[in-house]
Amino acid sequence: MAGIGIENATKLFGKTLALKGISLDIRDGEFMVLLGPSGCGKTTLLRCVAGLERLDGGRVRIGERDVTDLAPRHRNIAMVFQSYAVFPHMTVASNIGFGLRMRRVPKAQIDTRVREGADLLGLVPFLERYPAQLSGGQRQRVAVARALVMDAPVLLMDEPLSNLDALLRLQARADLKRLHKEVKRTTIYVTHDQVEAMSMGDRIAVMREGAIEQIGAPMDIYDNPASQFVGGFIGSPPMNFLRGALRDGAFAGEGFSVPMSRRRDDVQGREMVLGVRAEHITIGAEGVLARVMVVEPLGSHALVTALVGKTAVKVQAPIDVDVRADQTINLRFDEATVRWMDAGTGAAVQH
Repeated sequence: MAGIGIENATKLFGKTLALKGISLDIRDGEFMVLLGPSGCGKTTLLRCVAGLERLDGGRVRIGERDVTDLAPRHRNIAMVFQSYAVFPHMTVASNIGFGLRMRRVPKAQIDTRVREGADLLGLVPFLERYPAQLSGGQRQRVAVARALVMDAPVLLMDEPLSNLDALLRLQARADLKRLHKEVKRTTIYVTHDQVEAMSMGDRIAVMREGAIEQIGAPMDIYDNPASQFVGGFIGSPPMNFLRGALRDGAFAGEGFSVPMSRRRDDVQGREMVLGVRAEHITIGAEGVLARVMVVEPLGSHALVTALVGKTAVKVQAPIDVDVRADQTINLRFDEATVRWMDAGTGAAVQH
């Protein structure tokens, strides 16, 4: 068993509290994504699990072992870094087998495991090449293969795709997801890219300022954000937000009024933030008035940006939508998908 338990993890850098008592349980074989903006603490948390940073408070458990005070080499983990850290003077085969040689594994066993790792990642034709002769995506696969052949039950990955271009990143995401299904290693994956998080993770821990804002399955977080921060960070485009109050069958704010047929006594009259996704707004013959700012054709659909009062709102429309800049349109919100947030705290108000 190689589940990971993080209990009340605290980390200070000088007087800055980088981790604020984080607790997180990761199941054996799970692909857990740590997602958040730069500086939120996700890489620091990963490095504390790896033993590369020492906790100032709290504990880390891997399987049945408390590894809080163990050096990285004694934690039985493998790690893939953002920079790949492949050795330019070594061939692909030598790079993949480096860690095994450091552990003084017999040569015949190294050769076997290197070949298996290379085969898993499609690197067999490149075993005698050097990193300078490889593409960025191939170097990234070398780094992953080197981690996998160590046969550690835990794999830690720190933004391993951030140096790839868009097309390579798309392919690499699919490769890593397939790989995880095949090897079933407990994985912690750090990223600031919410598309990576949504497409790869079994669960996502959304982090903010050294704390976890929400943990859950990707679609649960997407559909039911725990706060305005999460709704605005998850999704492309992010969730739309309108500030106002619900009174007399309408949600009204500065320069707009959205008709609401569903009664919500718990938010009636309170200063609230209404959150709604772009795909849950439709352009029709009636609804809240909006002025079109820009129309962006995106192939499968068009993204319309319109002003509702003084707030810019994104609408996902059919690709052949017949609207143009400065046109006045009507927007209808799907009430079943609307999320309410407290205007003061940003926390979601549950149904």
